[in-house]
Order: sequence, then structure tokens, then C-alpha cells
Amino acid sequence: MEQFPTDIYTEPSDVSVDTLKNLGPLTRLAGIWEGTMGMDVKPKAAGPKQQAYVEHIELQPVDPQTNGPQLLYGLRYHTFITKPGNIKMYHDQVGYWLWDPKTQLVMQTLSIPRGQIAMASNTVDPKVDQFKLSAYQNDPTSGISSNPFLEYAFKTTEYHIEVIFNNDGTWSYQLDTILMIKGQTEPFHHTDVNTLHKIGEPTPNGLAAHLYSTQLA
Repeated sequence: MEQFPTDIYTEPSDVSVDTLKNLGPLTRLAGIWEGTMGMDVKPKAAGPKQQAYVEHIELQPVDPQTNGPQLLYGLRYHTFITKPGNIKMYHDQVGYWLWDPKTQLVMQTLSIPRGQIAMASNTVDPKVDQFKLSAYQNDPTSGISSNPFLEYAFKTTEYHIEVIFNNDGTWSYQLDTILMIKGQTEPFHHTDVNTLHKIGEPTPNGLAAHLYSTQLA
């Protein structure tokens, strides 16, 4: 990653208002998706348990964001997961996928209603068909924070997500959340895999939609 500038206040002058055209490797994630073949491997007292799941995820563009000279384009997402034939929430997750075109850094932030947050990141070539992001406990820039009980009983030490774009227009992911479980000496690999099919197109971000409507007027 290139060295940061000495001027940390001046914002860039070349900001595009159209996020969908500036998402780099995240472009193919934008939209509304469903996956019906998810498989979760989770810890139980009797040992690992496999659980099938159904997933609905929306990834919608947000207006470009600046941190002084840093420019980010991104997608706001909401993942809602149930067990097959069930309406009760099995997993719920919100956050952002972010792309820094200058440094080619991809970030995924996540928050779940179990009292846990994380941010995974990696540099990614925008032309690749798959990439992997990681977060680690105690990492100040790609880290994990859990509520006191989870830290005590199911400590998350690492989180990895690999995204694969398939030739048929679907995309898949493989998750590996590494836990140190109280009373066990070996790490547990809590894994999730699914393939998502598009069921809806993304809605342009506010600035882009406003510009388009102005041009039509």
C-alpha cells in the first residue's frame, strides 16, 4: 500500500457521483440476491453440526465517502438468513463493502445482533474473479470485537471471507470464522458456504439518481 499523504485534510477533486460505475472488484456484488443451498457448520456440545440455510441479501450503492484525501465507493448490505421452511431469523447481518480505488483496498464491515462487529480487508486487483479478505483479533485496522460472553465462551480469533464470481452471473462465498471455545484446546472452524442468484437490480445512489433526473428535466 502506498504511503499516505502529508496533507490529511484536503478532499479529492475527482469524485464521481455514480457509485455503481466506480466499485472496482465489488461491481458484480451490487443488487438483490437469494441463495437456497447455504450450509453452516457450527459448534455444539456434542460436536460440529451442519445446518442448511436460505439467504436473502441486498447490496445497494451509497454516495461516495471521503476521509480527507481518501475516497471510498461502497455498498450498504443487509443479509437475512433462515432455516429452510422457517421464517424465524437464523442470522442477520448489516454493514458495508468498501473500495478504495487509489490503494486497491477492499473492506467489509459487519455487525450482527449477537453483540459482535468486525472489519476484514485486503488489497484486490479489480479484474480478478475471486478474492479473500481477513480480520484478526487485536488487529487495529482489520479487527474483531465481541461482547464479554462471546469473548469468554466462543472467542473469535480470525475471520476470513472468500468471494468467487461465477461464469453464470452468480457469486459464491466461503466463510471461515475461527473460534477458541471454552474447554477446548484446538481452534474450531465455523464455516459457511452459499451461492447467490440475482433477483433484483441495485438502486442508484442518491447523488447519481439526482444527477440523472436533473439531466432528464
